[in-house]
Amino acid sequence: MSASMEDTADVSLEAARDLLTDLVSIPSPSGEEDAAAEHLVQFFDSYGREARIDEVGNVRAPADDAVLLTSHVDTVPGEIPVQVTTADEEDENADVAAVGDDVLWGRGSVDATGPLVAMAVAAIRTGVSFVGVVQEETSSLGARHLVADRETEPDAVINGEPSGSTGITLGYRGFLAGTYVATSESGHTSRPGPNAIQHATNWWTGVEDAFEQDEYTPVFERVTAKPVDIDGGISDDGLSVEATLEAQLRVPPSLDVESVRETAEAKLEIGTVSWDEPIPPVMESPRTEVARAFRAAIRAEGSDPRLLRKTGTSDMNLYADAWSCPMVTYGPGNSALDHAPDERLSLPEFDQSVAVLERVATTLRGGDD
Repeated sequence: MSASMEDTADVSLEAARDLLTDLVSIPSPSGEEDAAAEHLVQFFDSYGREARIDEVGNVRAPADDAVLLTSHVDTVPGEIPVQVTTADEEDENADVAAVGDDVLWGRGSVDATGPLVAMAVAAIRTGVSFVGVVQEETSSLGARHLVADRETEPDAVINGEPSGSTGITLGYRGFLAGTYVATSESGHTSRPGPNAIQHATNWWTGVEDAFEQDEYTPVFERVTAKPVDIDGGISDDGLSVEATLEAQLRVPPSLDVESVRETAEAKLEIGTVSWDEPIPPVMESPRTEVARAFRAAIRAEGSDPRLLRKTGTSDMNLYADAWSCPMVTYGPGNSALDHAPDERLSLPEFDQSVAVLERVATTLRGGDD
């Protein structure tokens, strides 16, 4: 289906930048996205596009499913004063912007309000489907609901995360989080037997040893094991020692989550581990019609495309596990600034990403590029 005047509308770059500034100015940490979601719905309404907030808080603007543009509404916590400055040499050296460019500062400007707004604007301009999902930074509730709620899969998916306006992300590692719990009898610390805290640290040392790789193995191809929280001590009744360790493991596409979980559990001698719902790894082909459309669009905008693999995890992992359609992840911003106290986005780069997304969506709808 080719795009037509009946289901598209012109959104100026000024209006796009205004929406970006507005949404960056509205706090939207995971679980508190309501105000930002409502503002986004109003933006779609102002251009004659039907949009609604679904049962879990996602912003859904269904249209032509030749491609689904989707990014997340939530951010991590943290207040960064919203302002526009002129890029200096420090910005240029940090691969943020060219000297003299306008730069928007604020929480979410990079991760992922910039990609979210670029996709919203491109969706209105081209008449393709759009969803802004919630709680990507925590449980991926929005993406999980989206794949469970849709009766049919889209023809293609473009997920929004910062890759830079010339970067096309094809792969992410998977994610496995678990909670280890152990209890031991209390006793004098002079006794030689290990207590629950030692059991926890011994288990984790065994897990790290099991996934140890040489320094020449790329990070993307490794299992990265990280303890993210540990708590332990004498119980309230004074009769036992308790320990809890929160762990996260990143899983490369060469492995599956189940085998990584089995390896971790094999190191378990004392205590138990309960695992959260896993997120599988993903690695898309660079030869799909979506990847080809991006390479052509980036070149048409005067730049050289870059193919990327990310060591983190995104909602694209869940979409690829549920749907067989081609997909990539794309969006403006330097991902090194994700969650950072100096998070900021080049506005010319944002403009370019809107143009790239518009070209890609038009191509996938079968319209003129």
